[in-house]
Amino acid sequence: MKDIRTLSLDQLKDYFVSLGEKPFRAKQVYDWLWSKNLHSIDEMTNLSKQLRDKISEEYTINPVSVDLLQKSSDGTIKNGVKLHDGLMVESVLIPTETRTTACVSSQVGCSLNCEFCATARLKRMRNLEVAEIVDQVALIDSQSKMYFDRPLTNIVFMGMGEPMMNYKNVVEAIRKITQPEGLGMSPRRITVSTSGIPKMIKMLADDELRVKLALSLHSAIESKRNEIMPFSDKFPLMDIMEALQYWYKKTGSVITFEYCVWKGINDGDEDIKALIKYCKQVPSKVNLIQYNPIGDGKYDQCNKQAEENYVRQLENAGITVMIRKSRGGDIDAACGQLANKTTD
Repeated sequence: MKDIRTLSLDQLKDYFVSLGEKPFRAKQVYDWLWSKNLHSIDEMTNLSKQLRDKISEEYTINPVSVDLLQKSSDGTIKNGVKLHDGLMVESVLIPTETRTTACVSSQVGCSLNCEFCATARLKRMRNLEVAEIVDQVALIDSQSKMYFDRPLTNIVFMGMGEPMMNYKNVVEAIRKITQPEGLGMSPRRITVSTSGIPKMIKMLADDELRVKLALSLHSAIESKRNEIMPFSDKFPLMDIMEALQYWYKKTGSVITFEYCVWKGINDGDEDIKALIKYCKQVPSKVNLIQYNPIGDGKYDQCNKQAEENYVRQLENAGITVMIRKSRGGDIDAACGQLANKTTD
């Protein structure tokens, strides 16, 4: 049967009218589905049992479930999330003293081929549906309350998959997460991370979701970035920058450049100078992400001196830079490590 969550509010109204019911029933059901994140039609207690039975004859709800939960020594929680068709994705709850962040997936596998990323080694099976994305957020929100006694504060689309390759569903999920009739979270606490697809960056700006944007950059030297992220030869850095400038003009939101520094790959002064030059073209900041090895031996975290050199030169150039410490590395929950290893 079809998942009732695939129906819009207007479609729900039409459905209830076709049953001879008042249109306001649609709002009641919509509230159960998206605000309360209910996963059972039979538990919609403000509907008569007769009506619930009618709905259940035509529709179902296919929630995600946690197949395996792993806890890191640093408090990070990784969920092996099972979908209704048996496929798996991973999502991560990252706690700090002041916030809890949900790292959610948008695809089963990934459409891209970044060499440093374990997820890129998985075949892309399909895009996640809107409800599957929202379910991950609701699930982690409940875990945040259970384990850390506070609600979820932030969401990053940095899990499995490229969000821009599942654009329609990701955007609709964000609307469900942020609308008052949904989970009611602030869009300013949501970051969409992309590897850089200019057309889709502009589209996200035009859709005025008020979310934040992060670009997985890793090198501002064209040839080097194409080696690290082979798909990027289709999207030149100049075209990406033009899209980022469009983004800032439309939204006024500063771009975050996500940047891993690897030993012997992008840890030299020429790499830093290229990054500074790129950053100067648009209001931006840099997150230096501590890399987590995926076992190929090619990509290794740079030494402390190289990292400090990046920080010093970026700050001297007037660019805000933060070092993002690795979290959840002992359970393969850190940046670039999500690869469904729990199912092996």
